[in-house]
Amino acid sequence: MKLTKPSDVRTLLATLDFHPSRVLGQNFLIDANILNILLDAAELTPRDVVLEVGPGLGVLTEGLLARAGRVIAVEKDARLVPWLEKKFAGFPSLGLLPSDILEVDLPALLAQGVNKCVANLPYAVASRFLVELLGAPRPPERLVVTVQLEVAERFAAAPGTHDFGLVSVLAQLDYAVRLHKRISPTCFWPPPEVTSAILLLERRAAPLAAVPDRAALLRLLKLCFSKRRKQLGTILRHEYAGVDAKLTALGLAASGRPEDLAPADWARLSAALAR
Repeated sequence: MKLTKPSDVRTLLATLDFHPSRVLGQNFLIDANILNILLDAAELTPRDVVLEVGPGLGVLTEGLLARAGRVIAVEKDARLVPWLEKKFAGFPSLGLLPSDILEVDLPALLAQGVNKCVANLPYAVASRFLVELLGAPRPPERLVVTVQLEVAERFAAAPGTHDFGLVSVLAQLDYAVRLHKRISPTCFWPPPEVTSAILLLERRAAPLAAVPDRAALLRLLKLCFSKRRKQLGTILRHEYAGVDAKLTALGLAASGRPEDLAPADWARLSAALAR
């Protein structure tokens, strides 16, 4: 049985009496070409410990096990766990965790040596999971994930563009981020109603700027991007004292909009406001 063959996937789902859940965002990858692009982009070696979220039927898991040293797969849907346990019973390098990735102890999970995350992420959790992952004490050095196209565009957006926002800043401070490949809905079963993309994040040798207090930066970003049509000075004067002088000292215009600041500017501004 080939999990990249649509007829085989439909037969398997019928045998399992399994109906993919829209709520869980279950769209199984069935395109061999996209699968190989995803795996090649991960640049896997036997030294790698990979986190996979939402293994589903295991098509990506097979490829990961063939290339990486160890795979930790987190599957929320209890209906799929018995199938995965049976399919990969002879693979001691797989650790299968039946759980919701948003409820696990993520720092403890990453502490098991995880250095890469490769996954066909369920649409319902993609953005929140990525933000939590990037903010963890020991985030992976490389992430290669499929997400909705609009999510990938927000993470990879450049300053000054409409898509640039909170997640763009948080990701790009520590990672080089790019939209690696657009994916047609026909590459999944059942086909989603939106276009998808492979999002590639590679951790920088050093952050673009130091972030002493990530929680303070996150609060600042939420405040400003929730009012992104307003000028920066107008937004900040209601919350912080001496804003205009601090903006001037940083070489930032009070008349600018939130999307005008580069990720490093946000880090410097957050540190200045904290002082």
